[in-house]
Amino acid sequence: MAKSKSAFFCQSCGYESAKWLGKCPSCNQWNTFVEEVVEKSSASVPTWKSDATGRKLSKPSKVDEIQSSTERRILTGDKELDRVLGGGLVEGSLVLIGGEPGIGKSTLMLQLALNLKGKKLLYISGEESEQQIKMRAERIQESPSSNCYILTETSTQNIFKQIEILEPEILVVDSIQTLHSAHIDSTPGSVSQVRECTAELLRFAKETGVPVFLIGHITKDGAIAGPKILEHMVDTVLQFEGDRHHVYRILRSIKNRFGAAAELGIYEMQGSGLREVSNPSEILLSQRDEELSGIAIAATLEGARPMLIETQALVSSAAYGTPQRSATGFDTKRMNMLLAVLEKRCGFRLSTQDVFLNIAGGIRVEDPAIDLAVLIAIISSHQDIAVSSKNCFAAEVGLSGEIRAVNRIEQRIAEADKLGFETIYISKYNLKGIATEKYNLEIKAVSKIEEVFSLVFG
Repeated sequence: MAKSKSAFFCQSCGYESAKWLGKCPSCNQWNTFVEEVVEKSSASVPTWKSDATGRKLSKPSKVDEIQSSTERRILTGDKELDRVLGGGLVEGSLVLIGGEPGIGKSTLMLQLALNLKGKKLLYISGEESEQQIKMRAERIQESPSSNCYILTETSTQNIFKQIEILEPEILVVDSIQTLHSAHIDSTPGSVSQVRECTAELLRFAKETGVPVFLIGHITKDGAIAGPKILEHMVDTVLQFEGDRHHVYRILRSIKNRFGAAAELGIYEMQGSGLREVSNPSEILLSQRDEELSGIAIAATLEGARPMLIETQALVSSAAYGTPQRSATGFDTKRMNMLLAVLEKRCGFRLSTQDVFLNIAGGIRVEDPAIDLAVLIAIISSHQDIAVSSKNCFAAEVGLSGEIRAVNRIEQRIAEADKLGFETIYISKYNLKGIATEKYNLEIKAVSKIEEVFSLVFG
């Protein structure tokens, strides 16, 4: 009989303690410790397989004797998902997808399951019945694929029995917080259960080479629920973002052992499922008939993808004494820094003005290359002078008002050229080595913010 013990776990970060604590020493959260009974498994308890005998014993190898091989990737048929994963799904990888309730995580995974050709996929659901999944499948696809198998089960032991019988090539678990293992005597969704179930699925993926998708819940702070070690155990962490009241969804890569960790995929939510948006610049730029003040176009990068986004600013007199500063999709502290540069270096008196900034399309941008577009939009609104919709900007602004160089400028210029822009403003320090004659748009290199204002506003 296996011995059991109880321990206290922080429900926010997974910190383990032998006694109850009011404040977690790891994440500094109050009243998050919950007692859980942890049963120590004996050596006779099997792993994910019903028969654990015959396992290959690992031996140390010299690094120069290890045979190098490129990882084999499976194309999912979803170009946005393949891009975010780094070029496809790697065999034996563990992918964790998090997002708010109702954002479309289950729809994305079921759509993947139905559209995947030539691969046997097992979709495990611990939250919905087979009839509910069937209704969604018929909405996504009129004749659902025969290679997609549905299993409504929460016990990992029963799940692995069915996996041994079916032998799927891809596994989807919706969601990891609903699973429970008989090896741990605690409720599903607890820190111990999430950690143990993920460890069993990790061993299964690495030993069989079957890629596994895990759907995870998130906390009210936006972090993936469960212990932080959950994100360390998996190979890839994807965040599905967006407003449920808007049609666009963003799939962002937070961690990826097999590709770039800053990739971005954009989808449009429709009645028949999620539609891939291959050219995000078209949805992020407003189609307008007349020029409006307070709008400037920025050339930004998300991962390997260049995008043109629209920055919108509104500057008005403060009616309630203290001026308001609000930014949507942009760092408010950085906006305050840029406003201070305008005050100090350019003489614009914005200390008595309300300033509101918005990145159109519901996207959040951290690229410093949009600094110049933000300043142009603010001054355009302040002076009520429209900026030509054929102009775009790609440069960082320093505290002394200098225009700083940004990385991968040629990709930004090429994207602006492809979308029909006539002029792009960049730092003169970015001009070195660029073959300007191969582009159809005019490239204006500047070094000071005053030069930009004189060129744009005269």
